[in-house]
Amino acid sequence: MVDGAMNTQSKSELRQLLRKQRAEKYKTHTLLHISQIPQVEKAQTIASYFSYGDEPDTHALNQHLISLGKSLLLPRINGESLEWVQWDGSNEQISSQSLIPEPIGEAITDTNAIEVVLVPALAMDPTGYRLGQGKGFYDRALKGLSAFTIGIIFPHELMSEPLPKDSWDVPVNLVEITR
Repeated sequence: MVDGAMNTQSKSELRQLLRKQRAEKYKTHTLLHISQIPQVEKAQTIASYFSYGDEPDTHALNQHLISLGKSLLLPRINGESLEWVQWDGSNEQISSQSLIPEPIGEAITDTNAIEVVLVPALAMDPTGYRLGQGKGFYDRALKGLSAFTIGIIFPHELMSEPLPKDSWDVPVNLVEITR
């Protein structure tokens, strides 16, 4: 367990430990309940992500949101930033040329249209701060958005103590756990 040791561990050490725990505890799960969160129900444009590796699996949720008529955006790395591309749900629109699957197509220009952002995390604390993969892409992206943000984690990744944070870290509005 990571709790209790967080004040003495660096973010890098926590990432290593959490990735190991995630690989050991990975279970079949669902995220479909996220579609019933009031902010998600009301939203027309949702930014999600295409999970990979041992992340909570967003594939069924993404397809479900598209089936509900939502405009679903996926992130793509552009230099030091994330840009958002509308995804139609097809695998042909996903490039696997890098470690992270990314959407193919033109990036949207109006990020003000994004109403909800689903955010990946390795761990989250009770105040909504997250431990991400360590590159800061989401923190930079979230600073420029006024969207409602939902961090997605496995149950054992919700910490009872505050995570270490830096001045650029941005908390999410809601922590959502897989079921």
